[in-house]
Amino acid sequence: MIEYKKVTAELLETALKLRREMLGIIYGKDESEFEGEFTRLSAEYFTNGDQTTILACDGDKPVGCATICYITLMPTFDHPSGKRAHIMNVYTNADYRRRGIARKMVTTLLDEAKTRGVTYVSLDATENGRPLYTTLGFKENEENMGINLP
Repeated sequence: MIEYKKVTAELLETALKLRREMLGIIYGKDESEFEGEFTRLSAEYFTNGDQTTILACDGDKPVGCATICYITLMPTFDHPSGKRAHIMNVYTNADYRRRGIARKMVTTLLDEAKTRGVTYVSLDATENGRPLYTTLGFKENEENMGINLP
């Protein structure tokens, strides 16, 4: 059974390792290329950034992750609170795909965003991820995909 956990200090190293795995696959690089300054800055953001990261775990094995980063912009008529967010690093290990894990992580993050008063969420989608995001209500625009929250 898959368990979903928010990344805390205790799970930081696990989150960093899974992120390096995901980025290695996306960019065709060895995970070691993301060590050093890149990993240090990532750890700093996990620790101090206004974000939430979810890990999907099968027992002790991390099999997926997803992050939402919160930003506040000057208010607009379409988004009077100025509260927005960006979802990134949505990843599920190949052996665990097509089981609803990514959907659960993203909907969990969207629900949290709503409770924080966020009115717009964006994300950058891979070709494989685009169908999932479309079913969740994200629309393509010139830069990425986005969804207005009620």
